[in-house]
Amino acid sequence: MSNGYPLRPLGSLMRLDIQRTPMVPATTYRLAGVLNAGQGLVAKGELDGGDTEYAAMNVLRVDQVVMRKLTAWEGPITVVPAEFDGFVVSNEFPTFTLGPELVPDWIRHVCRSPRLWAEMKNRVSGTVQRRKRLNPEQLLQIELPIPPREVQTGIVQVLDSVDDQIAALNTESEALERILQSLRSDLPETDHQPIGDVLLGIDSGKSVQAGGEASAEDEFRILKLSAVQHGWFKPSEAKALTETDAFSTSHVVRNGDLLITRANTPERVGFVAVAKDVPDGTFMPDLIWRLRVDESRVSTDYLEHVLSSFELRTRISGVSGGTSKSMVKINKRGFGTVRVPIPSLPEQGEYVRRCEVVVGMITATRTEEARLREVRAGLLSGLLDRTIKIESAELGV
Repeated sequence: MSNGYPLRPLGSLMRLDIQRTPMVPATTYRLAGVLNAGQGLVAKGELDGGDTEYAAMNVLRVDQVVMRKLTAWEGPITVVPAEFDGFVVSNEFPTFTLGPELVPDWIRHVCRSPRLWAEMKNRVSGTVQRRKRLNPEQLLQIELPIPPREVQTGIVQVLDSVDDQIAALNTESEALERILQSLRSDLPETDHQPIGDVLLGIDSGKSVQAGGEASAEDEFRILKLSAVQHGWFKPSEAKALTETDAFSTSHVVRNGDLLITRANTPERVGFVAVAKDVPDGTFMPDLIWRLRVDESRVSTDYLEHVLSSFELRTRISGVSGGTSKSMVKINKRGFGTVRVPIPSLPEQGEYVRRCEVVVGMITATRTEEARLREVRAGLLSGLLDRTIKIESAELGV
C-alpha cells in the first residue's frame, strides 16, 4: 500500500495466548460461539463440566482476539467484549493477546473487514471446503496496514458513530414492523372463505442443482427460500444458474407474482410476498409456489398483507405437516382450505392503504440503513489507505 500505512504481519503485533480450564463435573461453565463476518460472540448457554467430551476448554479474556479455525473463510473472528470475559470455547477457537501497538476496538472493526476475511480465506487448508481450517500460525502471517494508536482511536470514533446511526435506524425499523403487524392483524369484519375459492391456481417451481450466490453478471438465477420473507421480497436472495433446460416459462418469476414458501421451519412455512424488482432470468424453485389470484374477487396486495397477519399465519401453520420438526410442508389441498376474510374490493383497498403507509416508512428506513452500511463498508479501507482522511469521514457521517 504505497499511500497507506505500512503493512505488518499480525504476528508482530499479537501473540497466541490460550488459557485452558479443566472440565470439572458439577461445575457450570458459560459457553460462547463466534459469529461469521466479524459480527461478535454469541452466548450458547450453560454447560456442566461432566456433560462434555472435552477434558478442558479455552477461556475467553476481555480484549483478546478469538477466531474459529473451522470454516475460517467465513470470517468468524472478533475481539472479546467485557460481558464475555470468562466464557469458555472448545479448542477449535484459539485466542490471541494484543500487543501495546493495537487498540482493541480498532481490531474489533478490522475483524469486520472483508479484506481480513479474504486474507483468512486465502490461507485455509484442507481438501473438503466445509472442513477447511485456518491455523493460528496462518492468521499471524496475515499482513495489514497498521496506523499509529492515535489514528486507530480516531478511526474507531468514526466507525462507532456510523454504527450508532445504523443501530438507531434498525431500532426504528423494528418498531415500525410491530406497527405493521398490528395493522395486518386488524382483519376486516366479514365472512371468511377458503382461499382456494379466490385463486385461479397454484404454480409449482422446479428442483435443480444451483451454483453459488447470484451476481449482477449472471444471466439466469433461481430464488432461494430466503427470498420470500414475512411479507417482504428479497430478489438478491438467489443462486446462479448455468443450465435452464429443465425450466419452462411457467417457472419464470415476474414482478407482481404472489409467492409463498411451501416448506420451511414451522415458524417460516407459508411466508408470502409480492415479487418486486425481479431481475430478468429469475426462476422459481420447488420450495416456493406462485399463487394465481382471481383479481375480480381479491387483490394480490390484500392477500400479501392478510396472509402475513398473526391469525392467518397460525391457520397456515395449522395445515402444515411433516416428520421433521425442523422442516414442515404445506400441500395445495390443505392450503386451499385455509379460510380468509374476503370483504368487498373497496374495503380491501382501504386495508391495503393503511398497511402500505407503514410499509413505505419501513422501506425508507431500510434504504437509509443500507446506504449507511455501504458507507461503512468503504470507510475502513479508505481510512487505512488514506484515500479518506479522518476529518473528512467525521464530516460525512
